[in-house]
Amino acid sequence: MRILLIEDDATLGRALQEFLTNQGYAVDWLAEGHRALLAVKNYTYDLVVLDLNLPDVDGLEVLRVFRQEGRHIPVLVLTARDALADRVAGLDAGADDYLSKPFELDELAARVRAFARRHHGSAVPVIEYGSLSFDTVHREIRVDGILLSVSVRELSVLEMLLTRAGKIVTKQQVTQALSAMDADFSENAVEVYVYRLRKRLEGLGVAIKTVRGFGYMLEKASTE
Repeated sequence: MRILLIEDDATLGRALQEFLTNQGYAVDWLAEGHRALLAVKNYTYDLVVLDLNLPDVDGLEVLRVFRQEGRHIPVLVLTARDALADRVAGLDAGADDYLSKPFELDELAARVRAFARRHHGSAVPVIEYGSLSFDTVHREIRVDGILLSVSVRELSVLEMLLTRAGKIVTKQQVTQALSAMDADFSENAVEVYVYRLRKRLEGLGVAIKTVRGFGYMLEKASTE
């Protein structure tokens, strides 16, 4: 999942970008509202995390422009404006969720995971496919109840395949979802992570099939 973080505080912005990246998301961090408005025109995002106190354009105005332009990107507002009237104004402007500063990182992670589940079309916290089960709350993959050890990037790729099991996921979709402005996730990297995942999934009853010319598909392995 690709996230646009709009936060003008350099220390907080850097910390949030690092934290969310370590959670397995691709995160672009911008400190100015006008740059954010340009970014959403040039890139595809699954979630915007928006601070309201920006130096150039008020965050509420950025949000209003998003909605006026017909952009339906989910927006999670982060702000120190915690009065009821401010929260109502944010929601009325088109925010999907609201998190008041200061907040715990674990709560932010939980809110983002909730958006990720909606993005993948899953309302349940655990997705099961064959012997695999993906805990979307704790972001863990288990095989018949036993934790499968994978890297953050491997988990992100497997998550995309698992939430679309039986359907083709293109290299371009994986690349775009896992690439940030300053850290490209190339199609060659996709091939490497798919190769590693195939080795980890051997003998577990599920397999990653290459659909030549299109991409990959997670399917149940043949028992023959």
